[in-house]
Amino acid sequence: MNLNTLKLKANSSGKEALKILGKERARIALVMNDEDKLIGVITDADLRKALLDGYDLNSSIASIYTQNPKTITSKTSNDEIFALASRYDIYDFPVLDKDGKVIKILSVAKMLETKKRSNKVVLMLGGLGTRLAPLTNDTPKPLLKVGSKPILQTIVERFVKQGFCNFIFCVNYKSEMIEAYFKNGSEFGINIEYIHEQKRLGTAGALSLLDKNLLNESFFVMNGDILAELDFNAILKQHKRKEAYASMCVRKFSYQVPYGVVNCDEEQILSIEEKPSFEFLVSAGIYVLEPEVLGFLKQNEYLDMPDLFTILLKEQKKLASYELKDYWIDIGRFDEYQRANDEFNA
Repeated sequence: MNLNTLKLKANSSGKEALKILGKERARIALVMNDEDKLIGVITDADLRKALLDGYDLNSSIASIYTQNPKTITSKTSNDEIFALASRYDIYDFPVLDKDGKVIKILSVAKMLETKKRSNKVVLMLGGLGTRLAPLTNDTPKPLLKVGSKPILQTIVERFVKQGFCNFIFCVNYKSEMIEAYFKNGSEFGINIEYIHEQKRLGTAGALSLLDKNLLNESFFVMNGDILAELDFNAILKQHKRKEAYASMCVRKFSYQVPYGVVNCDEEQILSIEEKPSFEFLVSAGIYVLEPEVLGFLKQNEYLDMPDLFTILLKEQKKLASYELKDYWIDIGRFDEYQRANDEFNA
């Protein structure tokens, strides 16, 4: 839902509020100040109570909207949300980013109605994490903490929130630590199968070890060092709508040349462009594949995902892209790990 259609000012009338709550089929409207910061909310219940007390719908909502409303962030756990809903009898929460801006409205009712997905999620967790040494000398990268939780736990919980509960962990380096932490997944409300790489197989090669009989529908493949705010169901929905053999999530990457670029024709200078910027789409390390893709893998041989997509292109298979525009970070280097911790603790 477009948040702009739910916004009001404190001097808006009751009729304006009623129009929003009716037309948008929303249970809550947002009251914003001139800096577009949330200062309150108003609901059907607020309007009904005011009308019973003699309120005129032509009057402003300044005296009837709820000031200092209960809000949450994307880091608020499901348990905390359910506790707030029960304590305050509130079932729609504005979700704020680190700057205090509303990014969406979370409906507890929809959380309870989350459809369980049978699609499997394959997480690639076998890397050595050498660029994060010495942090990874004793701990596998997926278990390094960002904020208060290991990277891998945050990834899992974001899938679980959207109904995905069947996981396959492809492990190698210090796999015993990952298995000791997650076990069979029951403590996290999921099912986990483990695939053990005896040697490094790349971001696609480990798929050759999967039991093909266990995969009969579209499945996710994701690198285990990525933190992102994504709508996985939307990605899956587009993959099916495009009737794709394989889908790759992509994101925009900009690169600025640090020098003036000189365009020449033989010895003649045609133009000079000072420090131009170029923009590309690059892989985001998140994929949706059809089970048939596994037939293009050689058993126990190293293969990275871009190479697999190149093979599929040569076979003229239909491939789709899904551009990510939300938060995304690949925790491959120490500066990225530090940045992720700064952002999660902000």
